[in-house]
Amino acid sequence: MRPIALLSLSLALCAALAAHAAPATRDYAVLMQGRPAGEQKVAVAADGSVRVDFHYTDRGRGDRSTTRWRANDDGTLREYSGSGNDYLLTAFEESYRTDGAKARWKNPSEQGERDLAAPAFFLPLQAAPEATGALARALLKAPQGKLALLPAGEARIERVGEYPIAGRQGTVNLRLYSILGLDFTPRMVWLREDGSTAATIAASGWFITVDREFEPAVAKLTELQEAAGARWGAEFAQRLTHAPTGPLLIRNARLFDPRDLSVAAGSSVLIENERIVRVGPDAQVRAPQGAEVIDARGRFLMPGLWDVHKHYSSTEDGALDIAAGVTSARDIANNFDTFLERVKRFDAGSEIGPRVLMAGFIDGPGPYAGPTKMLVSTPEEAIKAVDFYADRGYMQIKSYSSLKPELVPVLADRAHARGLRYSGHVPASMSARQFIENGADELQHLLYVELNFMYPGVKDTQSMQRLTAVAAHAHEYPPEAPPVREFIDFLKRHRTVIDATMALEEDLFGGDPTDKTPPGLRGVAERFPPQARRNLSWGALKPPHGQEEAYKQAFPSMLKLLKALHDAGVTILPGTDAMAGYMLHAELESYARAGIPNAEVLRLATLTPAQVLGVDKDRGVIAPGKYADLVLIDGDPLKDMRDIRKVDAVFKGGKRFDPGEIEQALGIAPRQAVAAAAAGGR
Repeated sequence: MRPIALLSLSLALCAALAAHAAPATRDYAVLMQGRPAGEQKVAVAADGSVRVDFHYTDRGRGDRSTTRWRANDDGTLREYSGSGNDYLLTAFEESYRTDGAKARWKNPSEQGERDLAAPAFFLPLQAAPEATGALARALLKAPQGKLALLPAGEARIERVGEYPIAGRQGTVNLRLYSILGLDFTPRMVWLREDGSTAATIAASGWFITVDREFEPAVAKLTELQEAAGARWGAEFAQRLTHAPTGPLLIRNARLFDPRDLSVAAGSSVLIENERIVRVGPDAQVRAPQGAEVIDARGRFLMPGLWDVHKHYSSTEDGALDIAAGVTSARDIANNFDTFLERVKRFDAGSEIGPRVLMAGFIDGPGPYAGPTKMLVSTPEEAIKAVDFYADRGYMQIKSYSSLKPELVPVLADRAHARGLRYSGHVPASMSARQFIENGADELQHLLYVELNFMYPGVKDTQSMQRLTAVAAHAHEYPPEAPPVREFIDFLKRHRTVIDATMALEEDLFGGDPTDKTPPGLRGVAERFPPQARRNLSWGALKPPHGQEEAYKQAFPSMLKLLKALHDAGVTILPGTDAMAGYMLHAELESYARAGIPNAEVLRLATLTPAQVLGVDKDRGVIAPGKYADLVLIDGDPLKDMRDIRKVDAVFKGGKRFDPGEIEQALGIAPRQAVAAAAAGGR
């Protein structure tokens, strides 16, 4: 053989050996609201071991991790290790290993072991998106597509469809799969024909991890996945919506009227179509021919609840709200590419959910910009952004922390000129007082009231400092302090509304950093599917050494401030910015714990939002001409606000929903079953 041929063969062999030894690496873009936010790199070595480097940044927060694992032949994990920081930048380490007979795992919130009688897939608590792809591949190998999960639960996979998708290198067939058992509703994942992960799309396109090959096709992938989710939601709604065939009469109820805080026993409510036509004593309201009659048996009947701080992202959100008695809501920031269709489905009844008012989200560009495509830097851009939302039926503008302070009056004036309200987070280098003086009608989160007392010492409302400063110093500003009294008077004079989000702030400032269950969901989360309850919390702030007592006093101090605001006549609206339904109950319970009388809390959750948001013509009270949006409670929240959780039936536009049926369909155990199990364990 000629020398040149020998050299060519040698080079070819070296290249082949190098290719075999080198890891196969796949690069993924991480997008939030369509904007680059991070990346994921998946490297598969020649021995099959996997390394995933994952990070993203969200307003100064965000996950960063390196994880490694080896899989068995069936795709389940043999060993796993991970380290980095979680969303709130708290360091973590996580590990899992099995010798085939026993599995052991450990992370900051969980530690356990279990004998393995059959294959099981360990799902990391601080998992990178690629872990969902690994689970999907293991499920596709499993009998009947099912696997036990560790630490608990079971997952099942179903194929949704196969679609030709245009990638950078040409058209490829991608398969969309639905995994059940990880959340209340199916989680979807896109795989290539060889099984490798093509994309994971969460929260209606809010958070996307996509193989860079298919980054140009993100809009198409999102559209196809949204359509699949809508079909699932429509079938779910058809099964669980009970529409009367004629008039509906509710008898023998204890009727709460938030206008005067009265309760009238022996009351009847007659409903035709979606409206209330008559309300009165039982003896004075006759059942029309063919009417369906419901005996309330003396239970508490009240107007539907409101949640004014929502971010609807999946099918379970609307269903959980309805099951909890939330029939009206305000979504305060969402993906405008997909969200309008979800609201239409709510209104049409093809997806279970409340009546939703929409606030358009606007911020300024920069490293701490909020998750929105609507970023503005000039007055012209600000005006154009307001008009964009106003033209699409939004009723409010919400701005965020990276907005230039000089654009606040521009947004406020344009919003007001278009008949919209204006609210938001206080922009950096601006106080809450200045934000309101420049036209804001409302503040999101009570913490911005607290931060006003710390200005100008604390000007940074963009980074984690807006949280840590409140945790460290809130106790220094009691309601009786002159600066606090003066600012409360200022808020009252300006008729400023406070969207308090107290249950979320209790999670941040009053929770346990090692417990993924928010304080407001303790006693409730135990009923959730095992995997769904593992990441309910953002994670409480961990106090630095020496500040433990200050952090401990933060949330009680905020409760005192909330009560002082209410007593002074400042309008408070209940919102969650957290898990649907149940966290609204926790929000109302926190108001009661602050000392606001229960009847007034119920008014804040029913009539007050309708009045503030301009829809009290149709909502807020049980009266003729109003929408038939009602909640039947098997308890008395006037005596004990915890009874607000005992929702027996919910009516939206006269259609009835059984909370127990909705919960069962979402994999949530009945209250009675959990109570019985707890009693048996004593």
